[in-house]
Order: sequence, then structure tokens, then C-alpha cells
Amino acid sequence: MTDAQLAAHLAETAGQILLQVRDSAMFTGKALGKAGDETANQFLVHALRAQRPEDGLLSEESKDTKERLGKSRVWIVDPVDGTREYGEERSDWAVHVGLAIDGRASVGAVALPGLGDGAVLRTDRPAITSEYNGAPRLVVSRTRPAREALAVAKAIGGELVEMGSAGAKAMAVVRGDAEIYLHSGGQYEWDSCAPVAVALAHGLHCSRIDGSPLVYNQEDTWLPDLLICKPEFADEILRLVRELGPDTSAEN
Repeated sequence: MTDAQLAAHLAETAGQILLQVRDSAMFTGKALGKAGDETANQFLVHALRAQRPEDGLLSEESKDTKERLGKSRVWIVDPVDGTREYGEERSDWAVHVGLAIDGRASVGAVALPGLGDGAVLRTDRPAITSEYNGAPRLVVSRTRPAREALAVAKAIGGELVEMGSAGAKAMAVVRGDAEIYLHSGGQYEWDSCAPVAVALAHGLHCSRIDGSPLVYNQEDTWLPDLLICKPEFADEILRLVRELGPDTSAEN
């Protein structure tokens, strides 16, 4: 089984497990989110250690160790990206299984179990999306849209689309349901590794919002911002963000 096949299989299976936990009717709200996180994480960690014992591993739901820093291949997973949305039984949550090789998001899969159509976006099966000629659509947080995203949307006449998890937002661009995902204000490596790997495989632009590369398997797993978009928008968006300047508010 190739790395891409393994990532897709694990993401899909973890998604099925999460749906079973949700449908058990034993938990609701935050308790459901916690149960889902713990159950999916246990499965993913056990499976990766069994299938790729020589590789490093970083999971949001497991205690981090420095052992991974000496490895060129590190699996970076988020068992439930969008725990709040999962606990609220919404559809906009995801499962991330990514593989960083020498710091680059290289292989991965993102499952979207909440959509109910078995969607698993993966690096080894890039899809072609239909053409869209309307106003650019920017996916943003339901609760705190990025300052930069609001400014860019205004400047380019874009339409804001509110959505939950980082994976759901990134895959909206991959699936052709949006053109731009611009985020600032805080994320970690597990929030973006698998989505970035998938987005790159589909020919999308992926970078920090200053245009620098997204680098993974760092000692500090904080990776606060990113831009995923169709390539034709990248230069203009990066220019607009530079012109906007840094956010000096207390929140950041």
C-alpha cells in the first residue's frame, strides 16, 4: 500500500468511526466532540505505528515528543478537524491524515464524512473541477473571519462563504466550491498539513500569507496563517495583504 493509499484509507475509516460514534446517541455537544477525538485518534495512531513504524508522528490529540524532529518522514494528523462542528452534528468538519517529507506537505488525504457522500480528497487522485465565472468566493470562519480575508474580499469584489473547519474550507477550494481560503490568527501544523498536500496535488497555490513556504515538522507546531487559492489569484492576494500591513490589535 502506497503512502497516499494508506492516508486515504485511514482518513476514510476514521471518518466512518466518527459517524458511528455520533450515531450512537450516547453523546452530544462537547462530550461528543471529546469522544470522537479520542476514538479516532486511538485508531489513527495505532494504525500508523503499525503500518509505518519507522516514521515520525504528530497528532493534535497525542502528547508530542521530540523524536519526530530527527526524522525526514513525519505523519501529521488531526483526528477531528472542527471538533465544534462535529459535536454540533454539522457537516463542515474533516479528518486529516498528512505526511510531511523533509518539512514539505507531500502526501495526504482529507475525509469529509459529514457531507454523507463518502468524500475523500487525496493527493494521488487529483480531480478536475468545473469552470466558475462568478465573483470570487472566499471561505472564512463562522465566528471570526480573518481581517485580511475581509479586506481582500472587499478589494476584489469577492463573496464571503462562512464555514467551519480548516479542512472543510481548504477542500471547498479543491472541490471548486470556492476560489480562496485566506486565514490568519492561529493554526497548528495538523490543521493544514493534509489539506495543503491535497491542494498542492490539485494544482492550487499554497503558502503563508506573506508568500513564504509552509514548513512542517518544526519544534514549535504553531503555523498561524495560510493562503490556499487558485493560482490566478495568488499574486494579487499576496500584494493586497502586503499593502494591508500587519495586524497590531490586541487579539493577535
